[in-house]
Amino acid sequence: MRSFRRSALSPEAAAIAELSLGRVPLIVSLPHVGTLLPPDVADQLTPIAASLLDTDWHVDQLYDFARQSGTSWLQARVSRYAIDVNRPPDDHSLYPGQTTSGLCPTSTFAGEALYPAAPPGAEEISRRRERYWVPYHAMLRELIDATRAQFGYALLLDAHSIRSQLPRLFSGRLPDINLGTHDGRSCAPALSEHLMAVLQGQDRFTHVLNGRFKGGYITRTYGNPANRVHALQIELAQCAYMDESGNQYDPWTAQPLKSMLRLLVAELLKFDPSRLQT
Repeated sequence: MRSFRRSALSPEAAAIAELSLGRVPLIVSLPHVGTLLPPDVADQLTPIAASLLDTDWHVDQLYDFARQSGTSWLQARVSRYAIDVNRPPDDHSLYPGQTTSGLCPTSTFAGEALYPAAPPGAEEISRRRERYWVPYHAMLRELIDATRAQFGYALLLDAHSIRSQLPRLFSGRLPDINLGTHDGRSCAPALSEHLMAVLQGQDRFTHVLNGRFKGGYITRTYGNPANRVHALQIELAQCAYMDESGNQYDPWTAQPLKSMLRLLVAELLKFDPSRLQT
């Protein structure tokens, strides 16, 4: 796990994402917790962008127990308002026919404009992609390759959260815990079955498998059970762990959900694909 190329640990890479190498086969990716708006990007945006409204607030704190117990960790520093590292580099839609955000978002999830006039053109999008998107994915690929080399397989948890009610994106209130496996393609069915069994064994948090959120670009691209990489996304409704009217983390409110996540991560770490029947 120490055979990383120098580029993955360079100061330039460290300015884009925080990376740490673990000692278990699980990688936690946090692509939307970043709050940095580079000055050259911030100058192009409307004042509403400064609120960073659509950040995955405090997800790193919810999963800090996993980091402390030895998972590998990749946490974006740059805001998704600059570029979304969980979107395809060619910006094709992950949910055709549904409203979603793009590689360089032009509006908030609620539909508020992020640019006062014209959105970024092809040249600016290409610049941001090379500066921020490409290094994040280079680091993630190296984590996956190093993990698979050491353990024979890699587990990837892409960790997210979102406001529980966003009529522009989905109707009603979002379930508390949304598990996505690209409709069963990004991980072995046995893995999602074990996780769902944990969720079905409790009645505090609502949950769904492959509902509105089936997994973004990271889950869909890197999850490849045939290649010994099992990936899934967990999207949390923010009302389950914080006051959605503000961005302050409340450990007391968050503790029950954090305990639930501990159980899910423990179940992930029990998973051994070598025991699957072929």
